[in-house]
Amino acid sequence: MHEEALRHYLENAIGEFRLLKKQGERSIEQLDDEQLFVTIDPESNSIAVIIKHLAGNMRSRWVDFLTADGEKPDRHRDQEFIIDGQTGRDTVMQWWEQGWQYVFDALASLGPDDLMRIVLIREEPHTVIQAIERQLTHYAAHTGQIIFLAKHLKSAEWKTLSVPRGQSEQFKQMMIEKLRRK
Repeated sequence: MHEEALRHYLENAIGEFRLLKKQGERSIEQLDDEQLFVTIDPESNSIAVIIKHLAGNMRSRWVDFLTADGEKPDRHRDQEFIIDGQTGRDTVMQWWEQGWQYVFDALASLGPDDLMRIVLIREEPHTVIQAIERQLTHYAAHTGQIIFLAKHLKSAEWKTLSVPRGQSEQFKQMMIEKLRRK
């Protein structure tokens, strides 16, 4: 039972990371290239900056996940918040894909026996479960920022990622019917 629960946890965590990636992509694909670089005020980050930061974090945390500190010495976090004028959508999306590849490669290498091992992040010990939860929370916060910014930028043209306003009852009935047919 213990191993089954740990395996379930790991599969669920991978599913949640995949959902975050998908939600981010469904938001990003609605935007024009220029909108990836818009900031809503001088203290805010653009979607491109958020993606660059996520990619830097993902590389640092997930490369050599079990054997090296999650804050790599060659990470320059402050540089993740600077985008030069030559950066385009293709580069931003390469950061996005590479970052997520680090996440999924590391998670795919884990088994139930690894989940209570200790890893370090900035020399602070975490169980693997704690480290996964820490990153899941971090990535959910930034994905929420991406969704918020994309929705703000698209305004009335935004295509919802979930149940559209005013359609909750119809959606609930559809789900009930779907479950009854099983």
